[in-house]
Formats: sequence, C-alpha cells, structure tokens
Amino acid sequence: MAQIKIYGVREQLNPVKEQLSEVIHSCVVDAFELPADKKFHRFFPMNGEDFHFPDGKTDRYTVIEISVFEGRTVEAKKHLIRLLFERIQNTLHIAPQDVEITIFETPQHNWGIRGLPGDELALGYKVNI
Repeated sequence: MAQIKIYGVREQLNPVKEQLSEVIHSCVVDAFELPADKKFHRFFPMNGEDFHFPDGKTDRYTVIEISVFEGRTVEAKKHLIRLLFERIQNTLHIAPQDVEITIFETPQHNWGIRGLPGDELALGYKVNI
C-alpha cells in the first residue's frame, strides 16, 4: 500500500499530472514490488503565492510525499528515491534539485482499509522487501 501526494506550482504541475503519475507509479512498482493496479495518487496544484520554496529552486519545484506500510529495507527505499530522480528527470526534464521526496512509514495497524485495520488485511503483495 502506498498513498502518494504530489505538490507543485499549478501552472507547472497541471500539464504533467498524468505523465508524472505514470512515472511515479512505475518507480513504486519496480522498487517496492507493488501490484500495478495499486495506484493511489493525489495532486495538489498550488498557486505560486501559496507555495513558498527556497532560492535555487525553479517554478517546476515538486514535492512528493509517499506514505507506506513499514517494512521496506533501507536499500528498497533508496532504490525508490534514485528511480524517482532518474525517471522524473529523463521523462519530464525536471531537474533533481527541483524534486524533494519524503517517505513516511507507519505500522499496518495504523491504517484503515476496506473496513479493517491494515494488519488484518489479506495483501496480495510483500511489504518486507
């Protein structure tokens, strides 16, 4: 399970939402071995005056927050981060210095899905990779 939030400047984010979603999803599937049909993305296109960021970033600055069940190894998480930087740059030409990624891990019992606590779900994929 991965819930993903993507924030960016409205004028830059809106035109690339679909392609960015596909790129992010391909990275999560490859790095975390999630099933291809498990795609949960939320986009937050923001007005420039509501999205402050430091000097050295361009208006293509994008923040990606990934919430997942805990259990992935450090290597799997680093692999995901590297894939995201590489594929976003190669596909969308957004430079790595304009992308920030945060992975939030929580125990499965802290999730509520399909009427059950997450640790009571029958998953069709591995979490501990």
